[in-house]
Amino acid sequence: MFNPASFHLFLVTCIILVMTPGPDTLYVLARSLGQGRRAGVISAIGICCGFLVHISAAGIGLSAILMTSSLAFTLVKYAGACYLIYLGIRTLITRTTVHAVPLLTAAAYQRLFTQGFLTNVLNPKVALFFLAFMPQFVDPTRSAVSSQVIVYGLIDMGMCLIWLSGIAVIAGSARQWLVRQRAFWGVQRWFTGGILLFLGIRLLLTESNFEWQPCNIHNN
Repeated sequence: MFNPASFHLFLVTCIILVMTPGPDTLYVLARSLGQGRRAGVISAIGICCGFLVHISAAGIGLSAILMTSSLAFTLVKYAGACYLIYLGIRTLITRTTVHAVPLLTAAAYQRLFTQGFLTNVLNPKVALFFLAFMPQFVDPTRSAVSSQVIVYGLIDMGMCLIWLSGIAVIAGSARQWLVRQRAFWGVQRWFTGGILLFLGIRLLLTESNFEWQPCNIHNN
């Protein structure tokens, strides 16, 4: 199904891009330090499930709409930016007492999954990444282009899940020590809220003109 040389190049490139720190890594890091290891892993799963939407769109060509339509790109961008800014402000105004450890219910974990999912789906540059990056490794003579794009996308999603889950486990483990420090609660609230605000503003300032810049598009 794949050209071996292209496939190996894809794997190497994908690993490099996945391990390059970016918005997804910052988001999972903030969630893990703020709410624990499990919250970070669930956020990572939500983010990676968001890839399924972009992979499907790239497979059937819908991502091209974002590339050619400035209005579509702007609407998705503003929706994603406003959502992240809303999460950041809500985090900043929610005070946690020094000795309180947040007990997350099933509903809370569902919200974390949904939030991770939406932050990814509402990022138009992720959609454009799949449209620009994946076709470089597709060989139309071997099988259907859409099938190859989907398979490549699923491989990339799996790598992202492994990387982000590892970040969540490491940060969540560090949090177990940090929670015993009195200053941690105030710092983590400002850190988490600040990261979410930064990601929202960063997305808000994203230009609609698209160029292939891997370090700015898909780095996790």
